[in-house]
Amino acid sequence: MSRPVIIALDFPTATKALAFLDQFPANLHVTVKIGMELFYAAGPEIVKAVQQRGHAVFLDLKLHDIPNTVESAMRVLGQLGVTYTTVHAAGGHMMLAAAKRGLVAGATAAGLPAPKLLAITQLTSTNQDILNQDQQIAGTVRASVVHYAQLAQQSGCDGVICSAQEVQAIHEAVGTDFLGITPGIRPAQAQADDQQRVMTPAAAAKAGSNGLVIGRPITQATDPVKAYQDIMSEWSN
Repeated sequence: MSRPVIIALDFPTATKALAFLDQFPANLHVTVKIGMELFYAAGPEIVKAVQQRGHAVFLDLKLHDIPNTVESAMRVLGQLGVTYTTVHAAGGHMMLAAAKRGLVAGATAAGLPAPKLLAITQLTSTNQDILNQDQQIAGTVRASVVHYAQLAQQSGCDGVICSAQEVQAIHEAVGTDFLGITPGIRPAQAQADDQQRVMTPAAAAKAGSNGLVIGRPITQATDPVKAYQDIMSEWSN
């Protein structure tokens, strides 16, 4: 799907994650995010189990280390057949370029297409005070995010993870072919939880988001399939 709604499988075990997915009809193939909690608990086998059910995987491990370590790790991840994976833009251009090299090398060795490499800009839990005081980064959140997007593009990444509030500015700076995948999405009636920079699916679509990442409004819904379909309808209209 060119503009996916990515369901965040933020579950502590493979059993719970797969039980959630098995509520979906067998012919409804979705894209899901496997993050650190689930991957650390279940390992690469959870990726295979999700793929065997026909779903695409966004493996969100947010690598951030010295370039050689990141390149080696990405070489492994490139062999898993995932659609997207992530690295922190704050690691700098050498690390980002190394991540891309490793990802392509791993996928090529496995005879697979290379996953899209997405750079984390500023987490959607980051606000102006956190940026300026905790991170000691001057300026606005938007300026920081746009800078990271430019750095990621120059380093060979395929896109970024950002708030939908910044995606229009990113596309203005680096072009619309550079992906802006946006977490922090909440339907109008949902709670923001620990997110600081949030937007509704309809507003994110208008802003130019290339994909949404949504967890609790779907995974904790009484009817997750209906919640997913309602969000898809709002996102697509």
